[in-house]
Amino acid sequence: MTDARMGEVLWTALGRLPRGAGIVFRHYGLPDRRAIYERVRRIARARGLVLVLAGSPREAVAWKADGAHGRSPHRFAARPLLRTAPAHDAVEQAAAARHGADLVFLSPAFATRSHPGARALGPVRFGLLAGRDRLPVIALGGMDAPRYRRLRALGASGWAGIDAFTGPDSQGIGAAKG
Repeated sequence: MTDARMGEVLWTALGRLPRGAGIVFRHYGLPDRRAIYERVRRIARARGLVLVLAGSPREAVAWKADGAHGRSPHRFAARPLLRTAPAHDAVEQAAAARHGADLVFLSPAFATRSHPGARALGPVRFGLLAGRDRLPVIALGGMDAPRYRRLRALGASGWAGIDAFTGPDSQGIGAAKG
């Protein structure tokens, strides 16, 4: 998950992602969003990373993304796209499945700087939600490799993060599909 507050650390984080990992490009509201996206897209293609654009399926096709991330109810696009959606509870998770999402980012699994003060799901509620559908669930929010190992046993198909690959001690280990 990219975030405008990452600044120049974004480029280091992209270099730490393992081949086959995915990027959900957000960077909302920036005047140079498209230029940043194009730079990320070049890196993603060169490194074998999947690139999903936070936006409508129409925008994802126009920007040559591999997929679209969001709550769009539009099930079809001009070409096949990976469809991802955010969910914070059972209602949003069910809506994602109804709207044709291929996977859902369930958050916040744990306390996170991205959403200060937000109530974390914790392992028990995360596990209850992850087991509801056949839709693959990606854990998001306060994630790292040890926490993912805990949630994998509860139904997490993988994990994601905004800060997971930005710190000096991050190794990019385990932050892809498990």
